[in-house]
Amino acid sequence: MRKIGVLTSGGDSPGMNAAIRAVVRSAIYHDLKVVGIKRGYEGLINGDIEEMNLSSVADIIHRGGTMLRTARSEEFRTEKGFNKALNVISIFGIEGIVVIGGDGSFKGAEKLSQAGVKAVGLPGTIDNDLAYTDYTIGFDTAVNTVVNAISNIRDTSTSHGRANIVEVMGRHCGDIALHAGLAGGAESIIVPEEPFTIDEICKRLIQGKNRGKLHSIIILAEGVLGDPNELAKAIVDKTGADTRVTTLGHIQRGGSPTAFDRNLASRMGGRAVQLMLENKSSRVVGIKGSEIIDLDISEALSIKKEINKDMLELAKILSI
Repeated sequence: MRKIGVLTSGGDSPGMNAAIRAVVRSAIYHDLKVVGIKRGYEGLINGDIEEMNLSSVADIIHRGGTMLRTARSEEFRTEKGFNKALNVISIFGIEGIVVIGGDGSFKGAEKLSQAGVKAVGLPGTIDNDLAYTDYTIGFDTAVNTVVNAISNIRDTSTSHGRANIVEVMGRHCGDIALHAGLAGGAESIIVPEEPFTIDEICKRLIQGKNRGKLHSIIILAEGVLGDPNELAKAIVDKTGADTRVTTLGHIQRGGSPTAFDRNLASRMGGRAVQLMLENKSSRVVGIKGSEIIDLDISEALSIKKEINKDMLELAKILSI
């Protein structure tokens, strides 16, 4: 192994820069040349590649987003686009690629491995929707962003005596909603993995009001309902409570990563380079408990993600 590449693909997440930094500096420490591939697989196809050194990754560990930029590439999914990527890899003499992204990015890494290019994946996504790892890079920062937003919304909600629905990201995974809702003291947490009824939400709201509570926070994971305003309307119709909707959107992807995400990304980046040095391929890096792990990509992607039922039940108990 003489030269490796690193790219970020799909949605960005806080901590990606810390992971890039760890890959680059670990590679250089072990006398490997390393190149940065910009704009993910799209940049790989177009040869948007530059050699990186220690200075390339100076002063980025605390920055959100990704210095390598990111994109989603439909062309890479085609036979023609994939072959163009293989040609670029050959031209630049790249022997292995560290891919930082989510499940779609991992499938691209698996495809590269099958074509003879060594590839290792790092889980960079705020959604925490990869079941093989306890946490993904960026999840902790996103949860803290939501918790801070809940605190701000609670202030104005209390002033006006309102109920507030806070819609958060997560695609088909309710982890951001659950973790932020529990930490933020939400009355109701609505996630795609758990059935709910509007009557149950309204009952909690009324019970809180009857004991003198001036506000109500309802956390809603995106994708559960088509339009959160429909939920707000239903709550108004059933309870008369002044109900507003706040969709946090892409603010959850930005911001300086937490210490947890910086350390997680750094440890994972170091493991990725070690796997390259061991000539291993088609692996993804994760964390279980406090230990950094790695396993086969196809095995990792086959594991079904499940919501933490104990946390969900605890959130219900604490919201009474």
